[in-house]
Amino acid sequence: MLDWGIIVHYFPFLVKAAVMTVQISILSLILGFLVGLIAALMKLSRNVLIRGAAGFYVWIIRSTPLLVQLFIIYFGLPQLGIDLGPFLSGVLGLALNTGAYNAETIRGGISSVPPGQMEAARSLGMSSGRSMKRIILPQAMRMAIPALGNNFIILIKDTSLVSTITLVELTLAAQRLIGSTYKPFEMYIMAAFLYALMTTATSYMLKRVENKMAI
Repeated sequence: MLDWGIIVHYFPFLVKAAVMTVQISILSLILGFLVGLIAALMKLSRNVLIRGAAGFYVWIIRSTPLLVQLFIIYFGLPQLGIDLGPFLSGVLGLALNTGAYNAETIRGGISSVPPGQMEAARSLGMSSGRSMKRIILPQAMRMAIPALGNNFIILIKDTSLVSTITLVELTLAAQRLIGSTYKPFEMYIMAAFLYALMTTATSYMLKRVENKMAI
């Protein structure tokens, strides 16, 4: 049987920890989108070195576990004299990870725009950069929104991994409360409920954005 007294008493503490999860998610989302956009444009570059650098970044991130990436940033970089602390390490690790997946999503969106769109823009006297900004990217982003939204939902759940680098978000807060209450079932049930609440709210907002931008 659930101990409802424990749930009622400790639920506000987990809500506060969930706020940290939201902050990490939003910062990682913004940075991850910018990284993904830059990497996507680099992968479409005619320069072999630029294209190769972006390809290597996407390959190495997608080929290794997020947990290992977080450990390299948090535990490994201090050996090189770079100590970012738990919060920055967590945000950077999540942003680089989701950025690699966003890069492929955005690149696919750009590639799906008919080549004639660029040719028409260039024939009107626009530069390549202006054509990409004004003509290609708006269409590409409209088509990429569902996949980008899915990446963000995955990102919210992946924030639980930053608990392994001592960042006190929802998962680590639940684990610490288990140590003092010896009620793992209740604590993890509350944590799962809050994660479900965050992802459901995000899905709803993304659906509204998708409908608003639908052709």
